[in-house]
Amino acid sequence: MKRNAPAVARNREPLTAILAEELPDSGMVLEVASGTGEHAVYFAERFPELHWQPSDPDAGARASIVAWQKESELANLALPIALDAGEEEWPECALSAMLCINMVHISRWAASEGLMKAAGRLLPQGAPLILYGPYLEPDVETARSNLEFDASLKARNMEWGLRPIGAMDRLAERNGLERTRRVAMPANNLTLIYRKQGTK
Repeated sequence: MKRNAPAVARNREPLTAILAEELPDSGMVLEVASGTGEHAVYFAERFPELHWQPSDPDAGARASIVAWQKESELANLALPIALDAGEEEWPECALSAMLCINMVHISRWAASEGLMKAAGRLLPQGAPLILYGPYLEPDVETARSNLEFDASLKARNMEWGLRPIGAMDRLAERNGLERTRRVAMPANNLTLIYRKQGTK
């Protein structure tokens, strides 16, 4: 039942360093599109004061997460919930942070819209939404590997593809969030930090 994603071993340590700087000391972290569940186990082990709630719309992915969760026996790692970021149904729970790794480019735009909308509604003021993956940036030459990856994604599904950071920023702003940090990561990826702003 357990699935493995080779990219996890490459990015989990750099991501952990960023999470250590951006996550709160306690509370619940909702991971959107948890995939295999390997990230959830790794982060829950390294941040024991945080409660980790993985999620995924795919039943096979959730089965993998369950297998990893049961093997880990981590008390702060919950069983996964079924969650499609592009749908209206989101759990109404008290969150301290949201994390989304490698979903935005392998999903329809409605998933990013739903993610930002939910973050704007569910996160308290100052709480982070942390995104990781490849993005397109203005005035920055896109790596050939990312351009080829973008083309391959669109060949599989025209609704997929690397998103411009500006589009993500505008979507965040419409939902009461603001990008506070951009971090270059291995393999031409980025970590983007958005935080919930106070009411004006």
